[in-house]
Amino acid sequence: MTDYAADTVAGLLARGADDAPAIGMPQSLEGARPWLTHAGLRALAARTVADLNAMGIGRHDRVAMVLPNGPEMASAFVAVACAATTAPLNPAYRHDEFEFYLSDLNARALVIQQGMDSPARAVAAARGIPVIELLPHASAAGAFTLVPEQALSGTPAHPGLAQADDVALVLHTSGTTSRPKIVPLRHVNVTASAYHIGESLALAPTDTCMNIMPLFHIHGLIAAVLSSLAAGASVACTPGFNAFRFFAWFDDIRPSWYTAVPTMHQAILGLAGRNKELIGRGRLRFIRSSSASLPPQVMTALEEAFGVPVIEAYGMTEAAHQMCSNPLPPRPHHAGSVGIAAGPEVAIMAEDGALLPAGALGEVVIRGRNVTAGYENNPAANASGFTNGWFRTGDQGVLDEAGYLRLTGRLKEIINRGGEKVSPLEVDTVLMDHPAVAQVVTFGMPHSKLGEEVAAAVVLREGHTLDEHGLRDFCAERLAQFKVPRKIVFLAEIPKGATGKLQRIGLAEKLGLSG
Repeated sequence: MTDYAADTVAGLLARGADDAPAIGMPQSLEGARPWLTHAGLRALAARTVADLNAMGIGRHDRVAMVLPNGPEMASAFVAVACAATTAPLNPAYRHDEFEFYLSDLNARALVIQQGMDSPARAVAAARGIPVIELLPHASAAGAFTLVPEQALSGTPAHPGLAQADDVALVLHTSGTTSRPKIVPLRHVNVTASAYHIGESLALAPTDTCMNIMPLFHIHGLIAAVLSSLAAGASVACTPGFNAFRFFAWFDDIRPSWYTAVPTMHQAILGLAGRNKELIGRGRLRFIRSSSASLPPQVMTALEEAFGVPVIEAYGMTEAAHQMCSNPLPPRPHHAGSVGIAAGPEVAIMAEDGALLPAGALGEVVIRGRNVTAGYENNPAANASGFTNGWFRTGDQGVLDEAGYLRLTGRLKEIINRGGEKVSPLEVDTVLMDHPAVAQVVTFGMPHSKLGEEVAAAVVLREGHTLDEHGLRDFCAERLAQFKVPRKIVFLAEIPKGATGKLQRIGLAEKLGLSG
């Protein structure tokens, strides 16, 4: 049974010992600063609450955040959440994207790092949104002061520390097939997820996470940052993912774990062979993977390269990240499975809303303390997204008798080839078994008679050659004929989203295969 020691972010910060490290950065970086301690982080949060309240900003006010990946982004997320609602945005957005998000969020203020050139500044000015500059301190990584560009004062309608049912974080869904939806996550949601992750991974104050995930995304914010702080542990925040700098940072930070998406793991794996000595002197306890399905072949290779278990988990924004996780040894963890329920209840539901028995294929549904109460101002999405108190994830899968969940794909990504349903994940797994294949994504391609046809984008391993005919023959020996890709495109790199995930939906159009 999970021990929910706190139900607010401010309460969650109480766990860490005063002088223990909380938030840091690779010391090999130019301008590196010492670790911010847990006592320092608590003091920073208290000052931030007071400073924002003095500016007239308090609970229920939304503060958009445009900050580079690093310790200040992590500490600002935590500190601002103690006073108001945080809304982290991708710093790479362009003018029109900031127009949409700042408007849709109804942002009360924009926090942006001092000296950072971003179209968000002009958009905020045009919309009358006050700009607050974040000035990093030399004293410690993550330490900062907030200074408004123009004088701000007032009395917030709701001052003081945020409460359990206040919204701590708002994020938009990816909007791959529709307008992005706002997902409000309350303090009780995000703290619950942090504790669930800590329990799954047996996090302790001696653990250090190396964060390489973007901190405008639920994975990095909750799985890396908040779960570490909830355990009284530490998190070192890198400037973002860079496969060529990963091992230098790894040697510098000496993490006990890191978490990433599969494409990052694959890039790291490609350089692991030349870093065996460095890996050998590390103190890694496990590797975590989430946000997309990890090819079984990659899991096996990672475990061989690093000599530690690879723990695949299953998360999404609406669940404040974690829903399932493979357990740590000595309990079994399985390649191709996202594990057992690790926080919320998890079930499989039929289209009519009936819950299905073990072994039946259907939609994955969840309910629990970490799950959002619903999308904001979107009754249609809430009506279709919730059934009898269960949130419908949009993922298709099967629970076995032991409670392990195997995903077969997003329902929207399942390929309907003339009535025959094809799981792109199943085809991915077969293609990845070919020794010349480094990376693959299977997707639906429009077809005039069948509706959709199976297609695949493939990246070959360095030094290998392979043609479409040879790879199709390989698949034909292992798959039913209707599942074999009719079109295979060889690429130097497969298009990815902002968080490093491979994008199935819309790939046919991007590759000129849509008509």
